[in-house]
Amino acid sequence: MDTNILLENGTNELEVLEFTLAGNSYGINVAKIREIITYQPVTPIPNSHPSIEGIFMPRDTMITAIDLKNCLGRGESEPKGLFIVTNFNKLDIAFHVESVLGIHRVSWADIIKPDVTISAADESVATGIIKKDGKLIIILDFEKIVSDINPETGLKMSELSELGPRTRSNVPILIAEDSPLLNKLIVDSLKKAGYDNLIHTENGKQAYDVIMQCKEDGTLKDHVRCVITDIEMPEMDGHRLTKLLKSDDTTADIPVVIFSSLVNEEMKRKGEALGADAQLSKPEIGNLVKIIDQLVSEKHLDK
Repeated sequence: MDTNILLENGTNELEVLEFTLAGNSYGINVAKIREIITYQPVTPIPNSHPSIEGIFMPRDTMITAIDLKNCLGRGESEPKGLFIVTNFNKLDIAFHVESVLGIHRVSWADIIKPDVTISAADESVATGIIKKDGKLIIILDFEKIVSDINPETGLKMSELSELGPRTRSNVPILIAEDSPLLNKLIVDSLKKAGYDNLIHTENGKQAYDVIMQCKEDGTLKDHVRCVITDIEMPEMDGHRLTKLLKSDDTTADIPVVIFSSLVNEEMKRKGEALGADAQLSKPEIGNLVKIIDQLVSEKHLDK
């Protein structure tokens, strides 16, 4: 799929594909999409989740088909329409939708975060809302949709136990993650791994504001020695945050770890160009701890 925006670095913009279900408009980050294909028959899987239509194998790659209409509680899809074939968290998944309307280029700053009246923050499958041409486009949390169907696709917490006994570390780490559930899981995981001195923020802007305040107060080394950031976040995304930090002499030495479902080969090249010190996909929580250990050790941050 032609996604020119992937060639640009740190613009704080994204491209959203608008599609329809039951007469409503929804959106998905183009960076997650591999291709869009016409609906084709799938092979049902016995005893699978009700939202899983089955599997199919275009070009010898097995893909799980998910009935997105069913996931959203709007009934079941007819055997027609389109499959949006995605790749994130190292999974190939096709989401069954009715139609595709087009692509919109928007700034993360213009994406409205749903408030608690819509649903509890840790239960919502909407990560943001875009107002475009007089209508609202709801951006869905595809990671949560998939992990609700199969929790094993989420953070692999069992990896932490395999690390063995851990010594405590007072290295101050700043986390930027807009999902309340994932933010809590990352914080709990790092604490379990021995990192107690944590600040968690909801997006790149909040993280950047904390860092700039510490810079102004002269307390940067006391409060931020490592940054873990998601990519997709309202107001300011992780790539923009990385670019701002790495282009400032005062903050350029702070290790930045991008921890996102979007980390693939193409996005890794983008992160490297921005100066990210490490990049991992979301399930790899054990590797995240190992990478932080390494970065802390390399820069002697715990001294």
